[in-house]
Amino acid sequence: MVEKEVTLNSGHKMPVVGLGTWQSSPGEIGQVIKTALDIGYRHFDCAQVYGNEAEIGEALEEYFKASSTVKRENVFITSKIWNTFHSFEKCSEAVEETLKRFRTSYLDLVLIHWPHGFQEGGELFPKVGDEIQYSDVDYLETWKALEKKVDEGKIRSIGLSNFNKDQIQRIIDEGKIRPAVLQIEVNLYFHQIVLRDFCEANRVAITAYSPLGSPGRPEWMKKGVDTPAQIVLRWDIQKGLAVIPKSTNETRLRENLEIFDFELQEDDMAQLNQFDCNLRLINIADRDGHHKYFPWPKKEVRSGS
Repeated sequence: MVEKEVTLNSGHKMPVVGLGTWQSSPGEIGQVIKTALDIGYRHFDCAQVYGNEAEIGEALEEYFKASSTVKRENVFITSKIWNTFHSFEKCSEAVEETLKRFRTSYLDLVLIHWPHGFQEGGELFPKVGDEIQYSDVDYLETWKALEKKVDEGKIRSIGLSNFNKDQIQRIIDEGKIRPAVLQIEVNLYFHQIVLRDFCEANRVAITAYSPLGSPGRPEWMKKGVDTPAQIVLRWDIQKGLAVIPKSTNETRLRENLEIFDFELQEDDMAQLNQFDCNLRLINIADRDGHHKYFPWPKKEVRSGS
């Protein structure tokens, strides 16, 4: 039996199905959030770099005020520290600004978005010409800032996104707080079995982003096997993963949440397992692959981007 919530190593519970908000347009996402709450979503995956947190925060506040049953404590909010806020000071400031955008006194989960940092103090993608300007801030410094915010009661759980096995182990070895969640790309074409097994052994829950693929997936995939979204998401959660599919369509929002009233049999799971072709869809190695903290080798996998 698959539960609708997973208990994190921090002791807090996280709904296993959330709504992803990446690439959700300003002026649209607020109403999508309210519709999702009406349908039953209680987990929203957000990030500073998505540029829509203030609108989401406003929608949540309005909904909580109007609802007699759904309040702040019923909703799990995830945000992420962007690459230009990796120093202790800037990370601390970023958390405070995120709290303001969400109009809340605490965040349920905050992740380091990527292990490698960008030059701080300016644009989210600081460039000279076409070249990103990087920083060499150690992600351990970012982690220590998040640990302090946990101690202050402003974050309940902290975790990582797009980190590799060795980087996670370093956080476990040198940090005070064990990562509660690792958010990574997992879908039918990219299973990440070794990394998932490592996290399971170390009590780190996994959230799968792009569980249904990505708008940038190659044409051959679009013309390939048409597996219903509910089947794919059920495959994910039966493997013990949380999922954050994105949609702004009310029908699809409902369908993506309605995956707890059926079960895939062993033969079904085995058939779906065969789709793994080690294809990473969200791959920025060509841009950032030379940074010393970039999480995977440039030629590690085939890329759909």
